[in-house]
Amino acid sequence: MRPDQWVAGDYADRMAVTPPGGALPPPPTAPAVPPGSPAPRMPLRRIGWRRFLALAGVVLLIAAGAVFMVFTLGESLGAEALLVGVIAAILPVPVLVSCFLWLDRYEPEPLKYLIFCFAWGAFVSTAISLLVNETGARLFEDWGLPSALTAVLVAPFIEELTKAAGPLLLLIFRRREFSGVTDGLVYCGLSAVGFAMVENILYLGGYGYRTGVEEYGPATGARQVIAIFIVRILLFGFAHPLFTSMTGVGLGVAARTADRRVRILAPIAGLLLAMMLHGTWNLLPSLAAATGQPLIALYGYIGVMVPIFFGTVGLAVWLRAWEGRLTERTLPDYVRAGWLTPPEVAALGSLGRRHAARTWARRVAGDGGVKAMRGYQFAATRLALLRDGMRRGLDGKPAERDRTAREERELLDAIGAYRSFFVGRDPQAPVGVWDGQRYLLRFPDGSRRAVEAPDEPVVPIPVVLAPPPPPAFPPGYGPSGWHGARSSAPWPPA
Repeated sequence: MRPDQWVAGDYADRMAVTPPGGALPPPPTAPAVPPGSPAPRMPLRRIGWRRFLALAGVVLLIAAGAVFMVFTLGESLGAEALLVGVIAAILPVPVLVSCFLWLDRYEPEPLKYLIFCFAWGAFVSTAISLLVNETGARLFEDWGLPSALTAVLVAPFIEELTKAAGPLLLLIFRRREFSGVTDGLVYCGLSAVGFAMVENILYLGGYGYRTGVEEYGPATGARQVIAIFIVRILLFGFAHPLFTSMTGVGLGVAARTADRRVRILAPIAGLLLAMMLHGTWNLLPSLAAATGQPLIALYGYIGVMVPIFFGTVGLAVWLRAWEGRLTERTLPDYVRAGWLTPPEVAALGSLGRRHAARTWARRVAGDGGVKAMRGYQFAATRLALLRDGMRRGLDGKPAERDRTAREERELLDAIGAYRSFFVGRDPQAPVGVWDGQRYLLRFPDGSRRAVEAPDEPVVPIPVVLAPPPPPAFPPGYGPSGWHGARSSAPWPPA
């Protein structure tokens, strides 16, 4: 957004370094939300017949993979071993899923896409990988080669390719739901968690419980399940998510660049790196068994995999904070134009500030205010990502740029609707208007005057906004003539 005249070094430019706001005042007597007053919602997208058919096809594919895997595992393991494997394999899933959802706090992805990625990895990827791995093992035996080569030469390629296929489909057909590397890590990580869960059923139920029961009885089977659980899940449960996160980084880079070459090469590079890590992981125990030197596997895990794991975790944590800082870098454009106030943008810069804003919203507007504040924060983060995409030139076609312009206007309208749900309800907040550069306040004695914004904004203090001008888009975005002169800012009503 552009005001009539840019102000160099103004309050909006300094917001990126503002500290968190002060403590909240004690709860006052605040006007309550009218009974039955619903919180505003983001506009819903209509489902056309093409989208419905695509959705039905995906659901049928996942269902077919699930039926195939249940039948295959049940036939090979038996009902008792399958039940034991399922129970043991599901135990770590909530922990791993929670870790990836923790990364996605600033701009949570739609639940349906998260479920899609998890189900894709659990059923589609495992079904295809199982068929290809078994075919590869038979071919190696026919050629007189050890079938163990399947784990090194076949499994890493087909498993990483199929695990990444689901998130790749989202990037191709739902690119706007891919806002960066964080989303790539989340989508690919959930796909890998689903894959690992089903694979662990085979190891825990088959190689663990069933083998032990057949050799020495149920007690031995239980001990082997515990041993495999400790080694495969507690110690190395991060393996599959770590491998596939390399592809996630490549997909995330492709989603935030306008360079067509990078869009193609980044996912390929990430996928190749994932395959190499996976192949190395499978090669280490094979080398240790072939040479009789178990320390080879230990040195490889500690010297190669552990540093890569901690490096990936550090990158994920840094990217998580990056989304919060992005709002402080991007949304000041809307502050200058009068669409947002400085405290609102400052309240979006960290999870602590966002929590303080929701606490304030609950105090002044109850549960409905909290829902409105959550929606407001989500829409504002989406707006920051959208504006950042405009700056990067992610939309190459005029139709895409027009769609981005319409989405920006929809987000601004949604932000205004959310704000109207709780603005003006706090009797301790001053009555005022933000015109893009200063506050126009009305004091208790009836006097009215302009006040400069403080150096450290208080969280969140939303005030009434002056009528903002129509959106001013970057060159090539939106219909021409939308950006006009700013309307005169009215004084607050008495």
